[in-house]
Amino acid sequence: MKFVTSAEIRSIDQRAIEEYGIPSVALMENAGNEVVSQIERIMGNLYNKRVSIFAGKGNNGGDGYVVARHLYNQGAKVKVFLIGNKANVTGDALINLQIISYMGIDVIEVANESDWDKVKIAMTFTDCLVDALVGTGFTGQLSGHMAQVVESLNKINKVVIAIDLPSGVDADTGQISGVAVKADHTITFSLPKQGLLLYPGASYAGDVTVADIGIPRTLLIDEKIKQNIITNTIVKSMFPKRNPDVHKGSCGKVLIVAGSKGMTGAAALTSNAAVRAGAGLVVLGIAESLHDIMEAKLTEVMTKPLPEVAAGIMGQGAISDIKEMALRNDIVAIGPGLGRHVDTMTAIRQIIKTVEKPLVIDADALYALIGHTDILTETKAVPVLTPHSGEMARLVGLTVDEVNQDRIYITRQAAIEWGSIIILKGARTLVAFPDGEVYININGNAGMATGGTGDVLTGVIAALIAQGLSSHEAALVGVYIHGLAGDIVARNGMIGVAASDLIQALPAAIFGIQEKD
Repeated sequence: MKFVTSAEIRSIDQRAIEEYGIPSVALMENAGNEVVSQIERIMGNLYNKRVSIFAGKGNNGGDGYVVARHLYNQGAKVKVFLIGNKANVTGDALINLQIISYMGIDVIEVANESDWDKVKIAMTFTDCLVDALVGTGFTGQLSGHMAQVVESLNKINKVVIAIDLPSGVDADTGQISGVAVKADHTITFSLPKQGLLLYPGASYAGDVTVADIGIPRTLLIDEKIKQNIITNTIVKSMFPKRNPDVHKGSCGKVLIVAGSKGMTGAAALTSNAAVRAGAGLVVLGIAESLHDIMEAKLTEVMTKPLPEVAAGIMGQGAISDIKEMALRNDIVAIGPGLGRHVDTMTAIRQIIKTVEKPLVIDADALYALIGHTDILTETKAVPVLTPHSGEMARLVGLTVDEVNQDRIYITRQAAIEWGSIIILKGARTLVAFPDGEVYININGNAGMATGGTGDVLTGVIAALIAQGLSSHEAALVGVYIHGLAGDIVARNGMIGVAASDLIQALPAAIFGIQEKD
């Protein structure tokens, strides 16, 4: 499924109206009908249910007026609170406001403080509260009575249902300036909006339902929409099929360059993850003084000592060894726990420029690219970079907050500019490709916020490339498997999840993808 920006959904609606002749008021009618169906699903029989609808003057409010009419017709006790004056309502919203007024449904204007007694009473004695204040076109910060309503909605212990998008959530970034409705359920139309998938907006949306309001399907699958959700169906179609006569040599060979003094755990996690994700052979290249430790620590992984510039620190002397090993392997993953010695940084950049195999670049190898991202366009294959928000901020010269405020835009632009596949890790990990296509992963959980889970992801992606997936496919499949493994582990609780737990869950995650229809 695709997801859209506010501008894209406006364009889709407009094309449905102009190119297909669907009246805008019909779309509003369909939207209201769908919301009522979902309210009935959530609340049960609507007869005698008390519902308070908080509406604005725009089309979101218009949807709310349609909802009020159909709820009333099903026997619900409906009150509509219009935040502002009826005189400011226009267009399709006005048509539906007039209809419910003719029907005798209570429409109470909330324009001054004296109106708040009615609001408070309604909120106290209601079964369900509907947010129809502002929709996807809203930007900025709610103020005045709008903000007051939202604060009240968030304090009362009632079921809150948002129409299209919780009011106060930015439809494009998921950011909140001031206050926003904390909904239990959001009924959105046609396609998910970016702000419903990105945090913090995702935490305000509650359970999200995508309702069909009659927009022609061709508009919803338009290739010009460059945002997609990673689904099990997509991943299953890409997953490598394993023939019964395979052997370790035909299941892919992974070379991992990782680890330094005090950071051998990162190397071990990456290597073991590659094994568990199905690689036939995994080789770890590590500074020679750490080799004996890793040889004892890793049972299923071969180890190769590399020349070092200081105790436990790989240096430029390792470049020729790594290039030679790369020739015998299918993929090179570089960076986890390598350290930031100046000689190591120089070696990393030289390896990235000259190794002719696909690359997965993580952790300290990303640090080596600060100020040197131009070399990514010189790689022999499209590299995969796996930064978290802090690493991305350093690469693009922004703060972490600036990155998180517009994750999709920044990740997409970096992928285009660097000619690379960028995986921006975090809650709702993003995968961006050089052609501007972006995917979002919606599995995974807060228990994965622990050291080493990023190293696991690097190993998984490397193993998938080694097994024959393209770097593009491996990025999507790897991110999804990683999140699914986290969800499997979290069935026993999210607190105390360790990165090594994810590694153990990888085979089950893979099996689940292969078996699920």
